[in-house]
Amino acid sequence: MSETEALGLPPEAFAKQDGGSDLDFYAPTRLVTHIDEAAVEALTRHYASRLKPGDRVLDLMSSWVSHLPPGLDFDVVGHGMNAEELAANPRLGRWFVQDLNQDAVLPEADETFDAVLVCVGVQYLQHPLAVFREVWRVLKPDGVAIASFSNRCFPTKAVAIWRALDMNGQAALIRLYLEKAGFQDVQAHLLADGRSGDPLIAVEARS
Repeated sequence: MSETEALGLPPEAFAKQDGGSDLDFYAPTRLVTHIDEAAVEALTRHYASRLKPGDRVLDLMSSWVSHLPPGLDFDVVGHGMNAEELAANPRLGRWFVQDLNQDAVLPEADETFDAVLVCVGVQYLQHPLAVFREVWRVLKPDGVAIASFSNRCFPTKAVAIWRALDMNGQAALIRLYLEKAGFQDVQAHLLADGRSGDPLIAVEARS
């Protein structure tokens, strides 16, 4: 059964306008943030309320910054698409480059992490069910997965179903991914309402 069938979505749900290599697209180093300062601060506060000192954290689809609370120490593994960006991230103790649209299997052991974070990256996944099943696998029992998103993206690389939905629909889509992957207690939290800057929603669940 295909992922679209498993999720009850149309066959072209995960098509992209730009079908070229994702690794080539992300090869230029972009030392920028993809949400504004107020949204970053809201996300950092949310992380602070969900994580505890010493947690093992997988920062999936990461970059040169992880938006983690500065006063808390974590054991962080980063994943991304650009080695220079990941090397510039001071919060990462270890990192790896991998195109999840080509290989969704994470090179991490079962039940390794207390938390897996995905910041403004879910919209690019063409095999989201496979990826979130991997997230479930590498999380410890009762671990937390937090996927945050705004209304920004690289539109040619975002999948068709994402581009067709508003933010409430996108939150429902992530909920679908998480529930089908085996997660429990899925909740969506509005972290920034967008009235004075970038909107931000976090969808989280427990393994």
